[in-house]
Amino acid sequence: MDWRYALFAGLTLLITAIVGYGSYTTARLLRNWQPQENLLLLPAENVLRGIILAICLLLGRGSGLPLKTLGWQITDAGSQILTGALAGLGLAVLFVGLGRFVTRYTDTRFYRSILELVVPRNRREARLLPFALLLSVLFEEVLFRSLLIGGLSPLLPTTWLIIGFSVVFGLLHSPQGVWGIVGAGAAGAIFGFMFVWQQSLLTPLVAHFVANGVQIWLASREFDPSATS
Repeated sequence: MDWRYALFAGLTLLITAIVGYGSYTTARLLRNWQPQENLLLLPAENVLRGIILAICLLLGRGSGLPLKTLGWQITDAGSQILTGALAGLGLAVLFVGLGRFVTRYTDTRFYRSILELVVPRNRREARLLPFALLLSVLFEEVLFRSLLIGGLSPLLPTTWLIIGFSVVFGLLHSPQGVWGIVGAGAAGAIFGFMFVWQQSLLTPLVAHFVANGVQIWLASREFDPSATS
């Protein structure tokens, strides 16, 4: 194994472990803490997310892997954007519906929606939120689809990687309870198969962004219809 690739694989797994630990501490914190600011607009969180994203991009470039393996080679952007947008819209409607059903018939131990913590509460937040959401989605897709699935594909079958890291992706959403973990894990698997199917990061990136964006928009109409007016 080339030393550059060995270093890439080791550091990628280390970053994943650090991100996982951060998610675990956030889940514990949110049990007793109600943030006063929008959860997606916390400055320190976004700075840290941007730094880790930059490190991930540098790791990918230094891995010695072809751009196609990492999903960084785009051949038909229009088709991939349309496919991702339609898939994201469908996922948003599905998960919002299932989330409301679970919320109605279970308690917060099983599912706690954190959408009320990320909906924009004023015009300023409404303007900033798409950029923060894009940064968050880009970070997750580069790490979980590009590096962990594409980047580690020379070591393990992609199906194993999709399933294994979808479980990890779901566990990162532990602040939302059991249903949040299951739902995020399922979405992670769908994004992973999109990544392998299209051999590009663009389709799952668009699907992820649209799905989250539509969920937040629907939640903003439910919690405060005048929030973004």
